[in-house]
Amino acid sequence: MAALIVGFFLTALLYASVGFGGGSTYTALLALSEVDYRILPLLSLACNIVVVAGSSVRFARARVTPWRGALLLTATAAPAAFLGGLTPIGESAFLTILGGSLVLTAITLILPTGDGPVSGPTRFARAMPFLAVPLGYLAGLVGIGGGIFLAPFLHLTKWNSARAIAATASLFILVNSLFGIAGQLLKGGAGRLGAAVELGLPLLIAVAVGGQIGSFLALKYLPQRWIRLGTAALTGWVGVRLLLNF
Repeated sequence: MAALIVGFFLTALLYASVGFGGGSTYTALLALSEVDYRILPLLSLACNIVVVAGSSVRFARARVTPWRGALLLTATAAPAAFLGGLTPIGESAFLTILGGSLVLTAITLILPTGDGPVSGPTRFARAMPFLAVPLGYLAGLVGIGGGIFLAPFLHLTKWNSARAIAATASLFILVNSLFGIAGQLLKGGAGRLGAAVELGLPLLIAVAVGGQIGSFLALKYLPQRWIRLGTAALTGWVGVRLLLNF
């Protein structure tokens, strides 16, 4: 358990520093630790909520959240996240999808973020609500927030400024995680909830502390590019290891 707590702490620290929750990596770390795969999404989504709730509030207070666009994307994805949480899935399919999503996550983290001036959204930006549906479903199914996939597409289509996209991704992760947990609870019942609570409390504390430290370091000391590359390395390594072990 000590190694798992350290892994969750480091994951939260790295992901929070780039505006994400870390749900996919939490799930993979639990899978590699041979925790029952049926309770993994509950734990990972709960950790997501702990990490991104504070970020969402900070963005809102700073008035950088583009509420109209962010709420449209989130409202489109949330019902799909609920359905994903309700969907039964076998262990082999679960681990394959999870490993693949981690490798894709690592790739998205090294893509350019488009931090320069926004010249205006491209015509492809209008398709973002349609893209939000499968991302929401994936979020609920395997216990991720989906924002780490959404953000690169928002940058590539020049949907908004970099800070506005980070704020949107945080809100997207938060709401999808809440709806995904609701679906998971309806599917698994009180028995899985009890098991998740018993295992999850020290992990939730670890991500709460790691997330706060990550946000502080990102704001005060560490260049965003270094943090993103470090996060990509961790995520890619865990994803490849999960696929090779499968």
